[in-house]
Amino acid sequence: MFIYGMPLNFPRWLDEHAHLLKPPVGNQQVWQDADTIVTVVGGPNQRTDFHDDPLEEFFYQFKGNAWLDIMDRGKRERVDLKEGDIFLLPAHVRHSPQRPEADSRCLVIERQRPEGVVDGFEWYCPACSALVYRVEVQLKSIVTDLPPLFAGFYDNAALRRCGQCGTVHPGRASAPAPAPASKDPE
Repeated sequence: MFIYGMPLNFPRWLDEHAHLLKPPVGNQQVWQDADTIVTVVGGPNQRTDFHDDPLEEFFYQFKGNAWLDIMDRGKRERVDLKEGDIFLLPAHVRHSPQRPEADSRCLVIERQRPEGVVDGFEWYCPACSALVYRVEVQLKSIVTDLPPLFAGFYDNAALRRCGQCGTVHPGRASAPAPAPASKDPE
């Protein structure tokens, strides 16, 4: 075997991993020991958290449609990812991927985090859009690192209470109402 590996037949890889690209797993990393994180994410999957990635993320929505809810200067915006779209999300743009369509597929590419570079996960008030809670982690594995962080928020009503208006975030119970659809550039 070559040190650099062999090309992968992507349609075959998708077929072999289809069972992992739906709930409850919803995603699968293509290569495990690489400097680049290449992940395929499947729908349906709706999230209530917003990811603060310290590095850029590349999205290729190759099957079905999805969108990213974006928190920008205290306002929720929406970036639609239609089938065939690619999108490069700048570092530190808070985003919440929403994939309501069953069997939708998105290729997400990002860099491994250098030591000391942390990811943030934030939850915002559904009533006033104020930041309710933020947790940071030196991300090594989304499979093992994230569930306890999310459970820590979802299982604690005090953490979910908005300090600004008092509304209690619904936790994992429901995804936030979508932001209005993005407009195509003119």
